[in-house]
Amino acid sequence: MAVALAAALTGCLFQDRVEEFGGPTMGSTYSVKYVASSGVAAKEQLRGETESILAQLDQQLSTYRADSDIATFNALPAGQCMDMPLSARELVLAGQQLSSESDGALDLTIQPLLNLWGFGPQGRQEQVPSQEDIARVRQDVGHQHLRVENEQLCKDAAVQLDFNSIAAGYAVDLVAQRLEALGVESYLVEITGELKARGRKPGDAPWRIAIEAPQTNERIAQQVLELDGYGVSTSGDYRNYFERDGKRYSHTLDPQTGAPIEHPLAAVTVVDPSTLRADGLSTVLMVLGPERGLAFAAEHRIAALFVVHKEREFVSTSTAAFDELFGAGVEQ
Repeated sequence: MAVALAAALTGCLFQDRVEEFGGPTMGSTYSVKYVASSGVAAKEQLRGETESILAQLDQQLSTYRADSDIATFNALPAGQCMDMPLSARELVLAGQQLSSESDGALDLTIQPLLNLWGFGPQGRQEQVPSQEDIARVRQDVGHQHLRVENEQLCKDAAVQLDFNSIAAGYAVDLVAQRLEALGVESYLVEITGELKARGRKPGDAPWRIAIEAPQTNERIAQQVLELDGYGVSTSGDYRNYFERDGKRYSHTLDPQTGAPIEHPLAAVTVVDPSTLRADGLSTVLMVLGPERGLAFAAEHRIAALFVVHKEREFVSTSTAAFDELFGAGVEQ
């Protein structure tokens, strides 16, 4: 997870000071830091409109509430269509594009598999299902079963959508766009660990964020990045797993196998102008693993930092696009 390091400054003129607000959202938290200057809306308005966006997205996209739009769609049988909000339609199209680019490494329809393993909202307990159960559930998994028709979303199989791999990044982009419309020119927005920064702080200081090192028992910074106009997303499985009979099972599933990933990639961070795309790509690379993921990132000019578990240590590798943004070499 990327952790914001920016702190509110004191002793500055009104138009040059950093203001901040935040609170709970999406089962986690959000925070907004911004430079208050002339032409910027009042803090109460910025907070109100930010929380309105987040509440609306939760109502539309959450798989953890039975009254959400996506929960209603997921309950529909095969062959049905339903009017869906713009957010859901945009995320389906974004997910289909990422799935196509990555040969299925990201799939928004894997919720039945997540539930089968005990990771999803309807998962009763973590378990290791049989190959027969995985094969049965996979019959209702796949973007090919979905289509967007005008303002409707249609399914030709009993697919169930889960937007957790891209919803937070999408929310960051929406909040950032709204802040800009309300006069904010410099900000750092973080929602459930996904974040985006633009502009400079008073004194021409950059927004700085820390990439968390993949340690299971403590939170320490691995590398500090200076951001302006970019979103950041980190995916990792070093905390999200369970063990059965001495074997570790990651909460990250490979849609191609219907089972947890089994490679040594501990975490991957992606930087992109679109936080939604950074969010989705970090999942793609996490599923692909260190070798295939690095090759995919190089081919698609993705700015990414890979952290691989080798024996008793973590080894970091960054792509050329990442080095061009932040300089070659990674702090270990």
